[in-house]
Amino acid sequence: MKICLTGATGYVGGRLAPKLLDAGHTLRCLVRDHRKLDSRPWRSRPGVEVVEADLNDGDRLAEQLRSCDVAYYLIHSMEASGREYAERDRRLAETFARAARDAGVQRIIYLGGLGELGDQLSQHLTSRRQVERCLGSSGVPLTTLRAAMVIGSGSASFEILRYLVERLPVMITPRWVQTECQPIAIRNVLNYLVACLSEPRTIGQTLDIGGSEILTYRQLMDIAADELGLRPRWVIPVPFLTPRLSSLWIHLVTPVSYRIARPLGEGLRNRVVCRDDTARQVMPQELLNVRQAIAAALGKLKTADVETAWSDAGVVPGDPDWAGGRVFVDQRSIDVAASAEVLFTAICKVGGGHGYYAADWLWRLRGAMDRLIGGPGLRRGRRHPSRLCYGDALDFWRVTDIDAPHRLVLRAEMKLPGEAILEFRLEPQPGGRTGLVQIARFRPRGLLGLAYWYAVLPLHALVFNGMLRGIASEVIQATARRRAAGLYPYPATTCGMS
Repeated sequence: MKICLTGATGYVGGRLAPKLLDAGHTLRCLVRDHRKLDSRPWRSRPGVEVVEADLNDGDRLAEQLRSCDVAYYLIHSMEASGREYAERDRRLAETFARAARDAGVQRIIYLGGLGELGDQLSQHLTSRRQVERCLGSSGVPLTTLRAAMVIGSGSASFEILRYLVERLPVMITPRWVQTECQPIAIRNVLNYLVACLSEPRTIGQTLDIGGSEILTYRQLMDIAADELGLRPRWVIPVPFLTPRLSSLWIHLVTPVSYRIARPLGEGLRNRVVCRDDTARQVMPQELLNVRQAIAAALGKLKTADVETAWSDAGVVPGDPDWAGGRVFVDQRSIDVAASAEVLFTAICKVGGGHGYYAADWLWRLRGAMDRLIGGPGLRRGRRHPSRLCYGDALDFWRVTDIDAPHRLVLRAEMKLPGEAILEFRLEPQPGGRTGLVQIARFRPRGLLGLAYWYAVLPLHALVFNGMLRGIASEVIQATARRRAAGLYPYPATTCGMS
């Protein structure tokens, strides 16, 4: 079949795409920016077409959906704040459904949220149900798969579970720790999403999908601790911790921001268990139990083989327009006796578990302060320890431009009274040397922004000079090893900084 895939840059969609290709289908991926897919290994495979789309433009969307047999709708707001996100999701789903009808799409497949029926659903799950209704409103047959917690390397739910268990030997929790859930491994979710294409009994159906076990969240934490090689966690449930307070606690302890933790935290009060096993009957597969799913996710993390991560999804703003208004610039440079390729590799290791080459304690302090005021802090980490791609999250930065081995641009997503950009440029020099230019830009908002710039300015020499010298030191050592092995043709020289 010819498949239209939305959400290909997200956690599930990015893993579903190669599975669909392996099954013999062709793909038309609708994305906001094609660069977010350029680094995916499956992007260059035959049968892949990437189209930049605006889901608000129904007429244009219908043209882009034309000739597609089936459309996967894997879009929903990750950062849910206020009530406007639900309205936005509803509007996008209605527009997509009408466009699919006008384009002659034969079927829509949607991955929704599992939860009890009725008026007690959380706001987030209620929005997911509303999206279901909107997708089915145009007459195009809809298949909905409803999943609870998805366990996989890089998933938001799994990251919350892992960090809570790793960091808190004693947990004071709300009563939701006794709520029952039916987690499912990401590989089983993907198998269901692919299998329903060839199973006509799933057309027009809403199917609950879950793993092989029903557990409480307390039992889930115990299994996670055991798989992590930790002692059992002390869990003390109390009646007065609301979902709002729970999400704030999740924000402080895990890499997940408050705006993402809030809907996830609120949903914990809902029992999320399959009503029947119809999905398993019509699409049989071996379901992993919770222990197997957690072990598989941890294995991927240990080998740095994480295909997609929750933090890579969502809008990636480009460079801000620096024209008009005062922009502060801190520019520093260094010449290094190494190739641009080796130097760029060292730059791309910055952040995450590797650190920032110098003054890491200052970066950790800044990350902790950011977490306290609602920012992402440093705990988002990075998807891969040494490779960066457009759109990747990197601690409290976002990769907004990358042109290896010439340029890397990071945009700050920390809480700031202004907009901040950190740019690295590599310029080849004679004799096998490479010039590295580091540019920090800050556009302040109001007097608070001005005060912030001047407050941190004295630290720039320590932080940014230290970073440049650390990068140069690592590169010179790597080059020396290559030269000793006869792999580098240029003589050893020194480096200078300005």
